[in-house]
Amino acid sequence: MHTCVTCGKTAAAALVDDDGAVCHLCYNRHRRPRRPCGRCGQLKRIACNARDGQPDLCDGCYRSPDVTCSICSRVRPCTSRDQQRQPICATCYQRHRTGEPCARCGRTKPSTTRWPIGPVCQTCYTVVLRSPAECSRCGTVQPLIARDDDGAAVCGPCVGFAADYTCRQCGRAGNPHSRGRCAHCVLAERVNILLAGPDGTVAPQLEPLAAALADAPSPFPAIQWIKESPNTKLLARLAAEGPTLSHELLDELPPSRNQRYIRQLLVHTGVLYERNEDIEHIPGWLEHELADKPAAHANLARPFLHWFLLRRARQRAAVRRHPASADRDLRRRVSVALDFLAWMDQRDLTLADLAQEHIDEWITGATSQRRYLIRYFLKWTTSRRLTRELTVPSIPWQEPQDLLDEDDRWPLLQRCLTNDALPTDVRAAGAITLLFGPSTERLCHLTPEHLKVGDQHTHLVLGRHPVLLPPLLAGLLRHLAEQPQLRPQLSRAHPGPQWLFPGMVPGKPISTHGMTQKLGRHGIPVRTARNAALAALAADLPSPILADVTGMHRHTALRWVAYAKRDWAEYLAARTEDQQEGRR
Repeated sequence: MHTCVTCGKTAAAALVDDDGAVCHLCYNRHRRPRRPCGRCGQLKRIACNARDGQPDLCDGCYRSPDVTCSICSRVRPCTSRDQQRQPICATCYQRHRTGEPCARCGRTKPSTTRWPIGPVCQTCYTVVLRSPAECSRCGTVQPLIARDDDGAAVCGPCVGFAADYTCRQCGRAGNPHSRGRCAHCVLAERVNILLAGPDGTVAPQLEPLAAALADAPSPFPAIQWIKESPNTKLLARLAAEGPTLSHELLDELPPSRNQRYIRQLLVHTGVLYERNEDIEHIPGWLEHELADKPAAHANLARPFLHWFLLRRARQRAAVRRHPASADRDLRRRVSVALDFLAWMDQRDLTLADLAQEHIDEWITGATSQRRYLIRYFLKWTTSRRLTRELTVPSIPWQEPQDLLDEDDRWPLLQRCLTNDALPTDVRAAGAITLLFGPSTERLCHLTPEHLKVGDQHTHLVLGRHPVLLPPLLAGLLRHLAEQPQLRPQLSRAHPGPQWLFPGMVPGKPISTHGMTQKLGRHGIPVRTARNAALAALAADLPSPILADVTGMHRHTALRWVAYAKRDWAEYLAARTEDQQEGRR
């Protein structure tokens, strides 16, 4: 038995060379000679050598003979044999592998290797090798795979077990990956390959990104991300083409999730400067939308977006106290304007010909409230004297239709506060929604700074004034604020906010759509739960206090109070009288 220099397992050796012993599995994966396949013609590992007139066949082309499985009795390819050398198909082999108690966790599972402590399952094998510690006997940092007479964990060499899990390249112990190297060295190599430019080296502009990727605290997920993520394919293409990366270059690419992820990754690591992406990516989106539109439409859409919509959006973003996504609203208003221009072309109308009956026809022909957004385009054309004064009716305000019943709301809230089987972030987000009904945008952007922790009570700041939290919810939020950020595992060039609900995109919180879907998967309907919470608060609070506590606009608070059929005029008069008496 030998210790494989590639995977670190103790098994029979298929090859022993100057580098060390290689087990059969690693030999088949990494060392088996490659030759042209006689069927597909590609240079691959050969699974079946040429014989009896049959050419060499690679793993993808070779199919083992179909025989009857000795367990399931189905005629299938059977590459494994039992102790009696009877054929077993792959499904039955995995299902009926004999297990034995793991020496570390005690669970009966198929053993991966045998260390001095005994047989070890795959889970424990991975945990031990990826968490080396200082040996209590020799003081070196090694995977502790043995125990001394006192039961203390020690490394293999201290008990005479010749297992070397030291990287042959950097000398670091643990985290073995392949060919005697650790995962950190493999990650650094693959990062250099990923970000290599036309000359085969990493450009100076991308060095901060390369350093952040190579220094990931857990290299295995980073290696898997480089290998499988479609984001890395776009990143590799941009690096290989060699242009200086900029926001303008990324704006020229078709809008996609991969483009947005790579942009934020470059911003997060300091390669690109940070901008208000919610607003500033709209011009690039518009150019792709105008690719198949008439030139006359483009000549109207561009100034409408740049000099009217974006100008107002930037002014509002500069003074907002709370985040609000403008991306969807801006794109909808431009899309409605383009649809309206196409509708005019179908009727041979020009902007100068527009009359009120045309606007009424446009509105009445709608199947949703989307066409009411044409008011923004017409307001701009009127200010530029391209159209006469036209009236677009206001969107009819409708009272909330879907409310979570109180008999369902309170048991659901109790489930969020007490059910440990639910993820912590789901419990916290669901409880906040069921109690206070904040917008999903505001919920996703909560940070530890929104928590006010006192000696006895914890408050949450959603609006102007903090609200008292139940002890169980306060504990959940404190846990989210104190736990390390598991995603993304990348260092940030400039310190940014720590989100209570981090997302998959580096440096960003979870998206509103992602939060809604996540809560919905665990049985928490966000819209109906939020409506029920706001209706309950509006029934007990006057509109000024409701607006201050939840952070909603005062007009929205008035509508909710009116919906709850409460009249707070007497309360406000009494409050004014008390304030006047206090001044006296």
